[in-house]
Amino acid sequence: MLPKVKKKILKLKESSTLKINEKSKELILKGKKVFQFGFGQSPFPVPQEIVETLKENAYRKEYLPIQGLFDLRKKISKYLFKNTGINYPKENILITPGSKEAMLLIHLAFNGEIILPAPSWVSYEPQAEIGSNKVHWLETSMVNNWFPTAKELEKKINSIGRKKNIILILNSPNNPSGAVCNNLKELAKIAYKYKILILSDEIYTDLTFTNEYNSISKYYPEFTFITGGLSKWCGAGGWRLGFLAVPKKLTEFLKSLKSLASESYSTVNTPTQFAAVKAYEEDHKDYKYKVRSILKAVGNYVYKNLKSNKILINPPQGAFYLMPEFKNSKYKTSTKLCEAILKETGVAMLPGTDFGFKPKRMLARLSYTDFNGAEFYKNVSRDNFIGEKMIKRYAPNVVEGVSRLSNWAKKL
Repeated sequence: MLPKVKKKILKLKESSTLKINEKSKELILKGKKVFQFGFGQSPFPVPQEIVETLKENAYRKEYLPIQGLFDLRKKISKYLFKNTGINYPKENILITPGSKEAMLLIHLAFNGEIILPAPSWVSYEPQAEIGSNKVHWLETSMVNNWFPTAKELEKKINSIGRKKNIILILNSPNNPSGAVCNNLKELAKIAYKYKILILSDEIYTDLTFTNEYNSISKYYPEFTFITGGLSKWCGAGGWRLGFLAVPKKLTEFLKSLKSLASESYSTVNTPTQFAAVKAYEEDHKDYKYKVRSILKAVGNYVYKNLKSNKILINPPQGAFYLMPEFKNSKYKTSTKLCEAILKETGVAMLPGTDFGFKPKRMLARLSYTDFNGAEFYKNVSRDNFIGEKMIKRYAPNVVEGVSRLSNWAKKL
């Protein structure tokens, strides 16, 4: 007898970001040239001192507290205070196996409505469905940098119902657009007015190209959760270490999250938690500077070489994404568009529909990380100007992929 699966689980599909990564690798194994612009993974090596700390603690095998290593929570609390000016005490920090798990715990415990600006990361909606929370999409525009205006947010809240329990999820710099939210203060005023909760996904905030760490918690600390981790700025995605910072007023809610953690993953692996202490007790200024400089230079190269009357695109502001919109397209959906691009050029991207846009919007997410990050990083210093010559030398796949994509778009 086959096991029965819950209907809401049957509706779920594999994460499109992970799926495109596997599909790209399959095509490469078959001997096809693929430009991997679909999967958003940091190409850079983990800072060596953090790697050494992991090695030194590899012998540790004891279970740590459910909430996480005391010293690590203390370091993250200081890191957040330094960057936001808001005190999230160590008692209100939960260490999780990636920030993705932290968000899932919130969805499982929370009972209410979720507002997602389109575009939003591919896992927000499926996680809400797992938690049986209704999703309300809030369409944004390129004009407002792909973030909602305060007026649009207020209108959405009123359409849902002022008395409903609501969480707004914000991600800045944004996956998939690479844009930064410039109106956090205005959005915070609306959130405060209606006492809604905010989940601020700050996994990319250390990769803001202006070197500013701007968090909505600065303007609305009372009910703002923060998630972050080592995946992006530290290049340690496979280490699976993230955190959730819970505002003081929601300490009771944290108890439910701890219960869920205790009955699922128990605790995050011990050696990685000790290594993460090293990651958060120092600034790693040189490392972050070089990583941001490379990403900014490569992102601007992609932007300048794609922008045309056939491809609308905003300049990169953070993370490692751009969101081109293809004009005069002959394709019916963004999925068909991306399938054609992959087949005809070898460029793998994700369609806009995966991020909350209507299928007919010819948008795609482009991740410009298909290069040897260790080699590029090694050849950059604070005195280097990262020009086109250096990009062509150390990011040849990005250069060729962009050229193929640009030439393809001219035929639309």
